[in-house]
Amino acid sequence: MFFNSLDFSIIAIYCVGIIAIATYVSRQQSGSERSPEDYFLAGRSLPWWAIGASLIAANISAEQIIGMSGQGFVVGIAIATYELTAAIALIVMAKYFLPLFLKKQIYTMPQFLEQRFDKRVSLVLSFFWLAVYIFINLTSVLWLGSLAINTLTGLETFYGLVLLAILSLAYSLYGGLKAVALTDIIQVVLLIFGGLAVSFIALSKIGNGVVADGFVEVYRSLPEKWDIILSPDNPSYKDLPGVWVLIGGLWIAHFAYWGFNQYITQRALGAKSLPEAQKGVMFAAYLKIIMPLVIVLPGICAAVLFPLLETSDKAYPMMMSLLPNGLLGLTFAALIAAIVSSLASMTNSISTIFTMDVYRAYATNNPSNARLVNIGRSTSVVALVVAVFSATPLLGSLESAFQYIQNFTGFFTPGILVIFLVALFWPKATTLSVLNAALTSLALSIFIFYFFPEYPFIHRMAVVFFSSFFVCYLTSLIQGYTDSPKAINLNDMSFATSKAFNVNTAVVVVILSIIYISLW
Repeated sequence: MFFNSLDFSIIAIYCVGIIAIATYVSRQQSGSERSPEDYFLAGRSLPWWAIGASLIAANISAEQIIGMSGQGFVVGIAIATYELTAAIALIVMAKYFLPLFLKKQIYTMPQFLEQRFDKRVSLVLSFFWLAVYIFINLTSVLWLGSLAINTLTGLETFYGLVLLAILSLAYSLYGGLKAVALTDIIQVVLLIFGGLAVSFIALSKIGNGVVADGFVEVYRSLPEKWDIILSPDNPSYKDLPGVWVLIGGLWIAHFAYWGFNQYITQRALGAKSLPEAQKGVMFAAYLKIIMPLVIVLPGICAAVLFPLLETSDKAYPMMMSLLPNGLLGLTFAALIAAIVSSLASMTNSISTIFTMDVYRAYATNNPSNARLVNIGRSTSVVALVVAVFSATPLLGSLESAFQYIQNFTGFFTPGILVIFLVALFWPKATTLSVLNAALTSLALSIFIFYFFPEYPFIHRMAVVFFSSFFVCYLTSLIQGYTDSPKAINLNDMSFATSKAFNVNTAVVVVILSIIYISLW
């Protein structure tokens, strides 16, 4: 047990405070009825700072803080490429994808596919996302969060799972997306402060009280951990295959995740305007650049201080144990903030997809607004209960939950990216062509995974992506190769962005170039 009464008091104040703030910002006027747009999209009124903070809070959770720190322990700074290159994917999403989605005034990504193709495509993707969010995303966040609680407090992992689920529901169930997004600025500040505090204390300990000396000592002791591009003889090359992380399949994962993932794009869909959404996404891109200091550096420091850890996913919790009481409680609250924010984001997206894309499709009558909101709330509860009881069987025996997530979401990612890219930009895509692309993605991914297990999954995603696109093209060709009447008229769209957006894009590219050139 590392905590004392001061730590528990700080954690309790955080939990009560975040629930109170979430309830306050999502309050309704007396006598008014909460509409689905209010509950699922915050009334399309989110400002840029809420969008940017919420994007990061939804993304950075236990699988990043615990899982990516664990990979920092094993691999080193190379794992940070997931964070750094995501900044470019965010900018592309803001410039080329958001204008199309906001013009359509959609609630969900499957709804967009229904407008572009038909209900079959929408339902296939709806059930896919529901399964992935519950059995991969929710379970991994809950499991890694409970693992951290167990390491620091000794509480059994199952009770940790239950506590996290209850806290996330208390925080978001009443107010929906508005409660989540408008409080995520607090969550992100805590997250960044907590991670930097862990890094600072660790470097100070390694450097005998001098942070700069600690940094030098970490580099001297573990020079191989500072290779941002791995060589083929590195044991982790299979997961991060050298320069291919910059020019290969990782971009497929990035664009699918940041461009078309419901619980990410839902924040931007709730923006008050396109310029506001684009400013928020740019804010998130800058935050992404500093994330390696927050979540990867502690793992590298753990390799110096605790080189014999039984599992890499215990690196970050062990680093937290170095913190003095008080700061430990605040940093633990930051970890909880990241976890419950992501859980709330995921469950809100699960409820949005199920309610707006599945329930409405099968409802025998036209459900009222109140009915839709209640169905959404019930769905959030059921999803978390299922995830709580699935987490230990699915993840309990794994060495690295982070690589589990990347590997198995990679079964579907290439096909999803093909579907959305052709839906947006290729008028000849048909319903059958995108369904065939989805089936090809799943079948070919499973085939390569089982028959060529040593083949890097980043390469696998690239092969599957181009194969799925070819199947999509071939199907459309056989069907007549004509423009669909539901195709988006790109001539009516403008992808121009403000001068400030363009200048910030250049700044982000320069910063990333300097990082990669200096660490290559």
